[in-house]
Amino acid sequence: MEQETTLQRIREEISRLDQEILGLLNRRAGLSLEVGDIKSRSRDNVFKPFREKEILNGLARNNPGPLPEGHLRNIYREIFSSSRSLQQPQKVVYLGPEGTFSYFAGVEYLGHSADFTPRNSLEDVFRAVSLREAELGIIPLENSMQGSVGQSLDMFLKFEVYIHAEVFFRISHFLLSLETDLSRIKKIYSHPQALQQCSGWLRANLPGVSVVPEESTASAAARAASEKGTAAVGHKKLIKFFELNVLGNHIEDIPDNWTRFLIISAYPPETGNREKTSLLFTVVDKPGSLVSALKVLSVKGINMRKLESRPLRAEKWRYVFFADVECDLTAREYASVLQELEENCHFMRILGSYPHGPQITA
Repeated sequence: MEQETTLQRIREEISRLDQEILGLLNRRAGLSLEVGDIKSRSRDNVFKPFREKEILNGLARNNPGPLPEGHLRNIYREIFSSSRSLQQPQKVVYLGPEGTFSYFAGVEYLGHSADFTPRNSLEDVFRAVSLREAELGIIPLENSMQGSVGQSLDMFLKFEVYIHAEVFFRISHFLLSLETDLSRIKKIYSHPQALQQCSGWLRANLPGVSVVPEESTASAAARAASEKGTAAVGHKKLIKFFELNVLGNHIEDIPDNWTRFLIISAYPPETGNREKTSLLFTVVDKPGSLVSALKVLSVKGINMRKLESRPLRAEKWRYVFFADVECDLTAREYASVLQELEENCHFMRILGSYPHGPQITA
């Protein structure tokens, strides 16, 4: 009896707190609407990743518990998502169909209040953003196992879009099927990268089974959901889309497998204290030209995290370089560095300065 009384008291207190939280959330939503009205008149960006990161880090520092930090960050990502959508409808395009890793990375980072719309190709994603048919786009840039996505790098040359944020998304694969027994699987579908990342497990557990490449893990799951005796390799949450069973958990050969995604927009990111800058540049065709350009950064103590070359399609045997540096090259303090770098390049374009991205597992 005493235990039931205590439980009832706790439930009543939780209900009271829920009403307080509801009131505070609606007060916050009202302020978001006011912010949206101001931004609509100034055409200011609604998505402000560095501001959101500062708020999250501040809340995490001041969190006394017992609410885990991970739960706190997940809750506030959805609050931010709601606030953005109240300020301005947030259409986000991604490489579809629904259920790809691009989709899941976008939802986990940008929240469920955004309007996620699939596109058939990476070029279609870039085009929709550049034409401002969508406020944001999410694209895969590189994988920790298989390197850069060359098509994404090439699209930055074709479309004038800017990087606003990055997110590192843990890639974990599951074997999904209508069947309930591995012995019944005669064919496996998935994206070529997923199949390659799980090749060891598939050879060991399903030797001799036919492996068929698909355009995406989501389209593979759709096929597996319509064909008996088949399975798909993909994200676990695909079981909710297609009512499949899980026949293999975390079947990737190397567990520490991450993909870096970028959030792009047609509008330049806001200036300020950012942590990374991505840029494209070409150098003149003479000995030492690349070294001269890179020396500008090294002399100033600027760390370069990525440097990759891509062929210039308009000119045979000429290359463009994609680089990430750990500073805000658009900040006033780096104005002289930027000028000197431009003088040592044939062409240079800043793709965006943005905060270091979070690592998200889902």
